[in-house]
Amino acid sequence: MTFLHRRTVLRAAASGALVGAAGAAAAGCAGPDGTADGGVAARGPAASPGGASKGPDVARPPVLPPLPAGLPAQIEHGPRTGNAVALTFHGQGDPKTATDMLTAAERAGARLTVLAVGDWLDAQPRMARRVLDGGHELGNHTMRHLDISTMSAAEAAAEIHECAERLRGLTGGIGRWFRPSRTQYATDQVARLAREAGYPHVLSYDVDSLDFTDPGAEAVRRTVLDAVRPGSVVSLHFGHAGTVAALPAILDGLHRRGLRAVTTTELLTR
Repeated sequence: MTFLHRRTVLRAAASGALVGAAGAAAAGCAGPDGTADGGVAARGPAASPGGASKGPDVARPPVLPPLPAGLPAQIEHGPRTGNAVALTFHGQGDPKTATDMLTAAERAGARLTVLAVGDWLDAQPRMARRVLDGGHELGNHTMRHLDISTMSAAEAAAEIHECAERLRGLTGGIGRWFRPSRTQYATDQVARLAREAGYPHVLSYDVDSLDFTDPGAEAVRRTVLDAVRPGSVVSLHFGHAGTVAALPAILDGLHRRGLRAVTTTELLTR
């Protein structure tokens, strides 16, 4: 894979991935907790979901590097031969907690991937710009964070499309990544609907922090560092104080092993 200079990657904020595992398996994404082709939107303020201009609050869409050919439709982790991992966050919950998480990552030189829930973006539209301005990636985690695996095709499609439109209204693009809600892996139907909505790759993960169960900062740190490997995609959540407290220790533990926390795009294109 082609090495990309870090500055190039930091302009990216939403992208596809490697070594996938398809199939249906329940996963830790419980409780309430942008362009698919990397195109650049026209200049000028984008419209909000309600149609009104967001003016200076609108984040400009990132310029995304192309993904390597041959990536699977469902991505669980990246290359095991490098020194990078992707910390991916389910975007929902208290915006202060989310901001604290982003700030802690930035202080450590880390970049995150945030899969935002659409109704959270409705309530906290400024968070879209905050994520992108920090050099992180922003993607789609459905509109209302319901159990998408049990929905009809029409219901599931609406969950994906409505969140995509929130992202488009706030950033000018839909983001590169889609992650299904309340499951680790997308069903064949959900993966197909995601492709039709402009997401050729479903972003899964191989390390579940279980932070949504609120086990405490030390338990979150231990769970992540015990399981993480080069190329891992780690599932974490905004909205949990224990995760905020654990993040500096997780980043320090990665550093001690010679690992770096990068965006998912960088993980797959370095």
